[in-house]
Amino acid sequence: MKIKFTFWKLVFLFLMAAGFYATVVRFTEGLGPSTNLSDQFPWGIWIGFDVLCGVMLAAGGFTLTAAVHIFNIKRLRPIVRPTILTAFLGYVLVCVALMFDLGRPYRIWHPLIMRNPHSVMFEVAYCVMLYTTVLSLEFAPIVLERFNLQKPIKIIRGILVPLVIGGVILSTLHQSSLGTLYLIMPEKLHPFWYSPLLPVFFFISAIAVGLAMTIFESSMSSKHFGRQLELPILQELGRVLVVVLSVYGVLRFEDLLHRGVLKLMFQPGYEMYLFWLEIALSLILPLLLLAQRKVRMSAGGLYVAAVLVVLGFITNRLNVSITGLESAAGMHYVPKWTEIAVTGAIIAAGFALFGLAEQYLPIFPAEQPQRALERQSAIATTVLEHAGD
Repeated sequence: MKIKFTFWKLVFLFLMAAGFYATVVRFTEGLGPSTNLSDQFPWGIWIGFDVLCGVMLAAGGFTLTAAVHIFNIKRLRPIVRPTILTAFLGYVLVCVALMFDLGRPYRIWHPLIMRNPHSVMFEVAYCVMLYTTVLSLEFAPIVLERFNLQKPIKIIRGILVPLVIGGVILSTLHQSSLGTLYLIMPEKLHPFWYSPLLPVFFFISAIAVGLAMTIFESSMSSKHFGRQLELPILQELGRVLVVVLSVYGVLRFEDLLHRGVLKLMFQPGYEMYLFWLEIALSLILPLLLLAQRKVRMSAGGLYVAAVLVVLGFITNRLNVSITGLESAAGMHYVPKWTEIAVTGAIIAAGFALFGLAEQYLPIFPAEQPQRALERQSAIATTVLEHAGD
């Protein structure tokens, strides 16, 4: 069989090769030679992006499953499976990323037996482990359907609602607790990002990004896998996204006002520029777009708004975990190329695994016969209209 190499396949191979080399360096020579981390600045892109952003980007799993299985919003059902797949892959890859960042990754199992209920990290570790287990069970019926194993499917579906409820509770706990990690450093984190409401901001932003990622992945799946775009569902998600972003924006600026930080928004500096970049991407531009009905009703407009929201809140998480700590550390952290290579390889692996799952597993529901007939009729009508012209 002749393998056809496309541009994106070559990019994938390059990223995986670079990631493999960086992995060898990391596990043979340690964190020092493979990163630009130090005792002065111990958390870098592997925590800021791979963990904080990775968990946030997988947040669509608990929002959509709760909407369908708890609140019984059945019209959202067609996009639940790809959303669960994204969430499951996201959490698995977060666990992989942690193996790179931990100084002694072979001790990752220690929280299971060395419990410290007063530690936020302990709570995050347990919630991530338990929620990854929940996601594996929610994803299991998709794999079992592939092999037509009806009995275990029936068992899992019988406990699906309690699983989803448990998943929502666990997600709520650790999505917010990731923000709680930074509450212990009020003198170190820049005033733009330190706030007693940081756990609330992390949770609300996770919901916003979960909605945006659902729109993004549905648009990409439609384009690259030839699936019909569930535009009415995405339009509904777009309306909900407007509400979530508005709530986040009001709380964020009210908090800045209450803490007397608004005056810093117009004092030129490194932090100010990145703060405005974050606000523009996550709030101003998406809300301006989604406030227009024409944009909110179009597939292209929703896609652009979703990408802006995702990029904006990624910027926010990197600002909290990196930018906001640099002044107190007295240095600017720039990740080493091997750090970037590992992150790039993890992202590439996520896209590749999603594509393989789509190809070999029943991720997308089969079209209803009536729906297919309507599509064929619409295509035929369009063809006849052009023929008449």
